[in-house]
Amino acid sequence: MTIESDGIALAGVLRRPVAGEPLPAVVLTGPFTGVKEQVAGLYAERLAREGFATLAIDHRGFGESGGRRSHEDSQGKLADLRAAVGALAALPGIDADRIGVVGVCLGGGYAVRAAAADPRVRAVAGIAGGYNSPAWFAERMDYRAALRAQLDRYDEFLPAVAPDGGEAAMGGAEPYEYYGTERSAAPHWENRVTRGSLHALLTFDALGAAPLLAGVPLLVVHGRRDAYCAPELAQALHDAAAGPKELLWIDCERHIDLYDQEPFVTQAVGATAEFLAKAL
Repeated sequence: MTIESDGIALAGVLRRPVAGEPLPAVVLTGPFTGVKEQVAGLYAERLAREGFATLAIDHRGFGESGGRRSHEDSQGKLADLRAAVGALAALPGIDADRIGVVGVCLGGGYAVRAAAADPRVRAVAGIAGGYNSPAWFAERMDYRAALRAQLDRYDEFLPAVAPDGGEAAMGGAEPYEYYGTERSAAPHWENRVTRGSLHALLTFDALGAAPLLAGVPLLVVHGRRDAYCAPELAQALHDAAAGPKELLWIDCERHIDLYDQEPFVTQAVGATAEFLAKAL
């Protein structure tokens, strides 16, 4: 299906497990640079099997959606999630009072921030989530120098992933093992992103949304070991969240294990489906 966000056409895949009674529904948002056929699509398909209508989208600039190509737009992504929630709520056969948002990797941070600002969202779950915090980054790096370097080359592209330690937005062997191989094969994924996208990542505050969730139920599913989305931030998000909350630690070795590897995906899906069944 196609939805509109700020006048931009967004491509999405709607899955309905059954026809008939109004269904609870979930918007899926995935990793940085990810498209709907990759991680978000896998989780959308699995949650649909559990009885939820699901909508996995390509955010603006990525996949088959319109917008500035391969550029991370934090506020734009939040607008996309608002549009997706609205589109689901307007569909026949969907219970507009039972809509949640599920995010994986960076999508986990966007899901939490979206739920904090949109009272139509009745539950939120993050899986291997990137709960970015500018304050946390600033304690661990020369933050302002990093921002300046990105601003100076804002419109330039660099690879999203690269082999053999090459420069990339997602550096290292682990991201390349997923995005640089057949594991993530998707016709509309592009191996590039603007340097300005890195500025967006460093300035996006997902962790700060936790106290704003009020009574929105939160589930945090995270690997005990994760070199890319810090378990420390997952714990901090859970601790700071207001309202009902659950935290599940998964005994995986790497961040990308929760993208597509078993038994970890099944564990995450099972916990998420159980949580959503109670919360929606």
